[in-house]
Amino acid sequence: MPEAPKISLKPTDYNLVEKNKKTLQFIEDVTANADEVQKHVLSEILTRNANVEYLVKHGLKGHNDRETFKKVIPVSTYEDIQQEINRIANGDTSKILCSRPISEFLTSSGTSGGERKLMPTIEEELERRSLLYSLLMPVMSQFVPGLDKGKGMYFLFIKSEAKTPGGLLARPVLTSYYKSSHFKERPYDPYTNYTSPNETILCPDSYQSMYSQLLCGLYQNKEVLRVGAVFASGFIRAIRFLEKHWTLLCNDIRSGTMNPQITDPCVREAVMKILKPDPMLADFIEAECSKDSWQGIITRLWPNTRYVDVIVTGTMSQYIPILDHYSNNLPLVCTMYASSECYFGVNLNPLCKPSEVSYTLIPTMCYFEFLPVHRNNGVTNSPNVPKALTEKEQQELVDLVDVKLGHEYELVVTTYSGLYRYRVGDVLRVAGFKNKAPQFNFICRKNVVLSIDSDKTDEVELQNAVKNAVNHLMPFDATISEYTSYADTKTIPGHYVLFWELSLNGSTPIPPSVFEDCCLTIEESLNSVYRQGRVSDKSIGPLEIKIVEPGTFDKLMDYAISLGASINQYKTPRCVKFAPIVELMNSRVVSSYFSPKCPKWVPGHKKWNNGD
Repeated sequence: MPEAPKISLKPTDYNLVEKNKKTLQFIEDVTANADEVQKHVLSEILTRNANVEYLVKHGLKGHNDRETFKKVIPVSTYEDIQQEINRIANGDTSKILCSRPISEFLTSSGTSGGERKLMPTIEEELERRSLLYSLLMPVMSQFVPGLDKGKGMYFLFIKSEAKTPGGLLARPVLTSYYKSSHFKERPYDPYTNYTSPNETILCPDSYQSMYSQLLCGLYQNKEVLRVGAVFASGFIRAIRFLEKHWTLLCNDIRSGTMNPQITDPCVREAVMKILKPDPMLADFIEAECSKDSWQGIITRLWPNTRYVDVIVTGTMSQYIPILDHYSNNLPLVCTMYASSECYFGVNLNPLCKPSEVSYTLIPTMCYFEFLPVHRNNGVTNSPNVPKALTEKEQQELVDLVDVKLGHEYELVVTTYSGLYRYRVGDVLRVAGFKNKAPQFNFICRKNVVLSIDSDKTDEVELQNAVKNAVNHLMPFDATISEYTSYADTKTIPGHYVLFWELSLNGSTPIPPSVFEDCCLTIEESLNSVYRQGRVSDKSIGPLEIKIVEPGTFDKLMDYAISLGASINQYKTPRCVKFAPIVELMNSRVVSSYFSPKCPKWVPGHKKWNNGD
C-alpha cells in the first residue's frame, strides 16, 4: 500500500538517510513505551470528548483514567451505536460521539442489515493515516535498499461515493485518502514516485482508470522497482486486464497516442505528458504477451521488480498461488494493517512468508483493548466470538501490553473520532513482541464465510439468501436437503459457488431458468458491498449453483469424521475451503447454473435518496 510522507522538502535538500533514521527511531520509542503512550492516548481522547453525549450518557463524568473508563463504558458493536450514527448522518451536528466535527463517513466493507457500516471520521485522522503510511518505506528500505532510485507501479482506484441525508460524504477510506490533499498534493518524496499520474487514479471510470494506469506502467517498465495494489485480488484483476487488452496498449505505445475509448480529458492530458512513440518497447511487450505461458509475466515485463506489495493475509491468502505464478515467486509483501475504523499497525519484517506476516500495532493510533477468543472444536474450528458480552466478559478485556503469546483476541478500539470500546470484528493471534508492543497475525474476520474481494458474507446472510431462493422450487415440489458454499478464485473475477443437494418429490423436471432465477435471488438478497462488486467494480463474477448427486453430503460427513470430527457434534459446514473437500463436492456435480444478470445496486444506503 502506498505511503504519504509528512515532511515537505525539495529534491535538493532531501536527506533520505536522516528521515529514515528518524522514522525508525519513532517506531523504537513508541513500542518501547507502549503502555505510557496508550495511557496518554486514552487520556487525550477522553479529555477532549468529556462532554460528548455518548460518554455523558454512560456516566463517565469527565474522568480520563483507564479504570473508570473500563468500569462505566460498555464494549460496543455497530448496532449499539447505530442510532447515534443515523442522527449524525441525518444532519444532527451536536456533539454526539465526538467534540470535533464529523468531516465525513467512511463506508466499511463490513455490513449491518445488508448496508455498509458508516464509520465517523474527523479531519485530523488524515494526519494519523499519513503518519502510518510514512513508516512503511523506511522499514522496507532496511531490507531492500535503493527503492528511492525508481518508481512504484501501484494499481489504485477510487470507488463511488454518496451523500447522507445531512449532506456528509460517505465513501471508502481509500477513496477519501486518495482525494485528500495529503495524497494529491503530497510533497516530494522518492518513495511516493508512482508510474500512475494522480488523474488516472482519481478517474471514476474503472475501465479508463485501469487502462491508463497499465499504459503508464508499461511505458515506464524499466523504472519500476516494486508493483502492487491494495488487495491481491485487485492486482490479479490488473494482470487479467492486461491479458485481454495488451494489443490495444501496445498500439498506444507504438504510436505514442491514446486509444479513443479513453475519453476522460484529465486522464488523456496527464498520460500524454508521459507517452511518446516507442516501437521497440511495443514489440518487446507484444513478444512477451504473445507467448503461450504467462508464468513470470511480471518479471518479464518489469524486469527490475523487487517485490509485489499486496495484502495476502486473511481471505486474500487464496490468491497466493496465482500471484506466485505471475511473479516468478517474487516476495509478496504485506506492509500494513488498517480498516475503516482506524489504521492500526505495520509489518516490521516485510520479506517474511505470507503465512508468517505479523503486524506491530502502533500505540499512537488509537487506544487498543483485546477480547480473549476461544475456539470451537467442531469440524470448522471457527473462533467462538460471543455476540453480546456478559458483565464478566466485559471485565476480561486486556490492554495492549498484557496480551499473551500464542493467544487469540478480538480487536477492540477507542478512536479519536468517536468510537469507544468498539469491536472491530478482527481475530488476531499474538506472534511476538517489538519491545513492549505486541505483534499479531491476522487470523480472520469473525463470522465471515465467503469473500472474493472486499465483500464479506456471513452465515446468517447466506442462510437468508438461500431461503429466499428456495421459493422458486416450491411449484416443482422440490426443496434443498443440504447446501454448502465456497469462494472460487480460479476464475477472474472470482465468484461464489453454492452446492445444493435437492429433495425432489414432484415429477415435473425443473427447467434451467428456475435455477438461474435462484442464483439471481440469492445475489439480490446479499449485502450492498457484494452487489457493488458485481455491478460497479466488476470485482465479483456471477454466482453459480451446482446441483450435486443425492448422498453427497453424507459422503462429506464421512470424510469430516475420518479426519477426526466428532459424529455427535458434526454440523454441515456452510462454507468449504479445504481443497480435498471442494474436489469431493465437484466430483459429484450433475449440473450447474449461473446468475443470468447483475443484481440491483445503487450508491448510498437504500433509505437515502441515492446521493442527493
